[in-house]
Amino acid sequence: MVVRESVLADRVRRLIADGKRPACDPRKHIQELKGLVEKTVDEGAIKRSSRIFKALSDPSRLRMMRLLAVRDLCVCEVMAALDMTQPTASHHLNILEDTGLLRAKREGKWTFYGIAEPSLVDLIERIGRRLG
Repeated sequence: MVVRESVLADRVRRLIADGKRPACDPRKHIQELKGLVEKTVDEGAIKRSSRIFKALSDPSRLRMMRLLAVRDLCVCEVMAALDMTQPTASHHLNILEDTGLLRAKREGKWTFYGIAEPSLVDLIERIGRRLG
């Protein structure tokens, strides 16, 4: 939803009137804020981060990440450890691999999955402890 310019200007005018920002032209302040976004926000990075956080938003995938932090496993081992069907385990593993969180390594007819960047698991756990 796009907010009308006059509504934004009115809110910023009240912010300035309350002394929360230095006295200035509200419309100029809005333009400065928009410029700040252009300078500091990389839309590509935002989209990549969003995909990663969506991949990590499922408890089954978080369990897989912790399990695979211990050692590389094939799909059948993930199935056995997490009591999942093959299609479900493969689906979750593919999502994690597509986002770059896991890497797949072929060994003959077997594919073993592992954490692409081991420090990610530590980071995920630290975030969980900090915010949980």
